[in-house]
Amino acid sequence: MASGGADEARGVGGLGPYHDESPAERRSLFVPAVVVANFVMFAVTMYVNDCPAHRTPFGPCVGASFLHRFSFQPLRQNLLFGPSASTLAKLGALEWIKVVRQHQGWRLVTCTWLHAGALHLLANMLSLIFVGIRIEQQFGFARVGIIYLISGFGGSCLSSLLIGSDISVGASGALFGVLGAMLSELITNWTIYSNRVSALLTLIFIIMINLALGMLPHVDNSAHIGGFLTGFLLGFVLLMRPQIGWVNDHDFPFGTKPKYKHKAYQYILLTIALLFLIAGFVIVLLLLFRGVRLKDYCGWCHYLNCVPTSRWNCMD
Repeated sequence: MASGGADEARGVGGLGPYHDESPAERRSLFVPAVVVANFVMFAVTMYVNDCPAHRTPFGPCVGASFLHRFSFQPLRQNLLFGPSASTLAKLGALEWIKVVRQHQGWRLVTCTWLHAGALHLLANMLSLIFVGIRIEQQFGFARVGIIYLISGFGGSCLSSLLIGSDISVGASGALFGVLGAMLSELITNWTIYSNRVSALLTLIFIIMINLALGMLPHVDNSAHIGGFLTGFLLGFVLLMRPQIGWVNDHDFPFGTKPKYKHKAYQYILLTIALLFLIAGFVIVLLLLFRGVRLKDYCGWCHYLNCVPTSRWNCMD
């Protein structure tokens, strides 16, 4: 990204807006804390799982000789090097029947801090570090934290309407919320970006590839979609920046600087996004706690989570 003179701010990492960052903005607090918390929670999960203490028809535990009670379930049972489904359910995995019939709504939150295995955990945390630290450095831990947490909840809400009798865990919904917020932030702060068209196309490509991968078996793509939509709307609300009031190469009188102000379209986008966000949560939560399952009314909705092919069966 090209840099200008004393009156022109610089771009951040090829995707960031034109602005000078203070030292406080360069520190990332929330993302590292989330990564540590997820690794700690996975260690707790494996401790509770205690594979060697439970017989399984799938074979010996993986790594039992040196990991002991932290060893993984047999690969025939869990290819991701992780615990059993019963352990995940015990610790707060998302299950429709327990949320709706047993009034355990807290699972909509706890499931986002559990992971099905070490590979699942590493993939999510590496992705969060890659996309999360940059946006937190620009907007601070509070706004990114709100987006991450509410997006995770939004992903769980939509997932619970579509997963049926399966269970769901993982931070993917929250992670997709951060991606969604990056997209809406680019749109609402359009005029202060460099190479904005290429940045937009790159971001859309990354999002589409990840959503397409979510259609593979054993991936809860509905959580991805719910988290993405939540984060996308939150980005318009929380990540709006003042726009530059004059072109960057304008000749300013000595001692003056460009004027920054919010544009009318930013307030319009903020209002629309906030209305959609509130309406969406109200509708989804009403449907959920009334016991509605979208698969009973939507014949094609199951394809959002998995598309069967000659190589795999989504019901397997």
